[in-house]
Amino acid sequence: MTVPAAGSAGPTADPVADTAALRESTDRLLTALRKLDDAALAAPSKLPGWTRGHVLAHLARNADALVNVLAGRPMYLSAEAREADIERDAPRPLAAQLEDLRTSAARLDEAMARLTGEQWGATVELRNGVTDLASSLPFRRRIEVELHHVDLGIGYGLEDMPASFTDRELENMARRFAGHPGVEPVEMRVEDGRVLRTGREAGQEERAVTVAGSPTALVGWLTGRTDGTGLTASGAVLPALPPL
Repeated sequence: MTVPAAGSAGPTADPVADTAALRESTDRLLTALRKLDDAALAAPSKLPGWTRGHVLAHLARNADALVNVLAGRPMYLSAEAREADIERDAPRPLAAQLEDLRTSAARLDEAMARLTGEQWGATVELRNGVTDLASSLPFRRRIEVELHHVDLGIGYGLEDMPASFTDRELENMARRFAGHPGVEPVEMRVEDGRVLRTGREAGQEERAVTVAGSPTALVGWLTGRTDGTGLTASGAVLPALPPL
């Protein structure tokens, strides 16, 4: 299946602070997982076609993929190899999943700890020809951890994500769809007073659709985790968003 992807960390990335925040998100996930059992991992996640085991296998292999990126290697050998690795690892028992998630996260943390200031500023290549600065990777990884923690459906919801993370992910997703020809012009009015614009530029006869709500509700909609629950729009329906 296609997993909703992470976006850029943006121009204000602080890799040292982002790495520390990533550790906190990872520890929070590992703590929650220790309360589960093997049967719970075999149950469906909130991602269509994936069990919770698939989600954890994806997270572990994603950590190793980012180690590859930092080493100048391809993120994945191929799309087929990526999918095969996830399918192979998904059925494992809880103990194996926890150990793999913990050790793969540690390998990534160690790889990031070795980077110098100059290396954080280097351009790296991700999947499908996407490039970004190395300094974006800690937050990109944190997006994976936070959103997939929600996707597990184990009692951690969008509203449980740290507010500082949600605020930044909202701005990240606004950038992701900015200028996208398949997204009509949108003006997002956040309940804290911020106004963010995304989608294509409005033409002479076109007005932006106003979408209003909390940062959590907006992030849920923009990342495909909700259908827009909790939001209001000036149009009859919320604008359609392309899959991530």
